[in-house]
Parts: sequence; structure tokens; C-alpha cells
Amino acid sequence: MSFHMKNAFVRRGLSGATAALFAILSSVAHADWGGLNMREGVTILSKEIYGLHMTIFYWCIGIGVVVFGVMIYSLIKFRKSQGAQADTTLVHSTKVEIIWTVIPIAILVAMAIPTARGLIKIEDMGNVALNIKVTGYQWKWQYEYLGQNVSFFSTLKRDSDAARQLGSGIDPATVPNYLLDVDNPLVVPSGTKIRFLLTAQDVIHAWWVPSFGMKKDAIPGYVNEIWVQVDADKVGTYRGQCAELCGRDHGFMPIVVEVKSPADYDVWLRAKQAEQKVAGTVASPTDAAAAPVAVAAAH
Repeated sequence: MSFHMKNAFVRRGLSGATAALFAILSSVAHADWGGLNMREGVTILSKEIYGLHMTIFYWCIGIGVVVFGVMIYSLIKFRKSQGAQADTTLVHSTKVEIIWTVIPIAILVAMAIPTARGLIKIEDMGNVALNIKVTGYQWKWQYEYLGQNVSFFSTLKRDSDAARQLGSGIDPATVPNYLLDVDNPLVVPSGTKIRFLLTAQDVIHAWWVPSFGMKKDAIPGYVNEIWVQVDADKVGTYRGQCAELCGRDHGFMPIVVEVKSPADYDVWLRAKQAEQKVAGTVASPTDAAAAPVAVAAAH
């Protein structure tokens, strides 16, 4: 094969590869990323975290395009068939070294500033309207609305618990939200900044609701805290799970959060307070008032 025929063959191959690459990128651009990409979430923090994730993701794409573009160009432009000769001497260039040092530093600083701003916001527990203490047990959750005289346990719903038993004869497909439903869901108001104080009674658990964009460990003898503020128009039910291997039934302690409008939440809260008052399961007002102090002392 002649030199010119080889060049023509290489050019056709490169053209075909380029067309195929653009076709793939085009199809990917229109694909549904819901199952692959990070979800945006329904809270203020989750949206900011998602925005930061996408910003850095695009930065990485840009860096990859530039680096691999230069590499591919160099491989094609200076290939042996074009008469290029390898340089056997090491040429020092102060200018080049400064450039390839300054540019990465500038990129890292550009990434670090919004990241630090986001981390500071995650730790900002000011202006909280509602405090909820979350305690992990093997294998259930306890929710205490501090100062509101409401406290209850949340465990796997009975139909899921029955279907999961060996030899139950129940088809899991017939159980709504199999292994993802509870008997007493956590109820919170939308548009309200809520602080969760997380601890555990026995072993380490982790409270995780993907749509909230937050996960935090619940550790015995220690109190962690996160805050959540669901957008006012995102009323609905959101599900999560314990995300820390906590024993035999780790996979059977789901989390269900019902987000209600402030008005509907007030109705639910009054009904729950009346229900627990009648049942006599609520701590005394003195104990309820002392609970935030005890929690703060645990820090």
C-alpha cells in the first residue's frame, strides 16, 4: 500500500470515528440521566449540592476535552508516517512549567470556593423552626418532636414484614411499597427549616432520605445534626433507609417522610398531641423542656 493510500485510509478512519463519537455524544445528551446522575432533590441544600455537583462535572468534562484533544491531535499530527522524529533531548521551559502549574491551581481554587460556601451552609443551624430528635434502634426509628409533646416509633409496615418471612407464601409484588413503608411515618411541614438531632440506642445507624440530599450517622452516646427545608411546593411522600449496616435486619428499617403544607401539618400535630395525651405516652412538660438541653449537652 502506497504512502498516499495509507494517509487516505487513516483520514477516512478518523472521520468515521469522529462521526461515531458525535453520534454517541448526541444520543447521550438526550438520554434520561435519572438512573445514572445524582438526583436534584426537593430541599434547599439538595438543590445547591446538585448544582455544585453539575458545575464540577462540567469542569471535569472541559478538562478532559482539552487534555485528550491535545493528546489526540499530537498523535495524529506528529505520527511517524508524517516524518516526525522523536526528540531525544529534554528541553526545559520555565514558561511552560509556570503555565501548567498556575492553570490547575486556578481551577482548584474555582472549585474550592463554592464547595466551601456549601459546606458552611450545611453546618448553619440558625433560624430553625422545628427540632426533631431521631433515635435509631435495631431495627426501627424513634421520632421526638422536641417541645411539642409528640413522640413515636416507626417500624416496617406489617404487610411487608409478613411477606418477607421465609415460607410466608406471600408474593412481595402484591405488597405496595414492599420493604419501603412504615406504620408511623415522620410528618414535617414544607417551607420550614427543620433540625434533626440524630443518635442511636444500640449500634451505629444512618438516617438517609435521597430526595433530601442528606445522610447522617446516628451514633450511640453522640448527637449529630442536619437541617432540612423542603420547598413549599414539594408536598408529598419521600422514602429512605438506614444506610449503615446495623445487624441482621438492617434491610428492614425504612424511613418514610410525609411532607405536608404548614396548615395540614398543624392539623396533624394537634391530632397527634391529642392522641398521645389520651394514650398517656407523652413525657411531662418538664421532661420535654429539658430534652433540648440534654441534647445540647451531648455535644
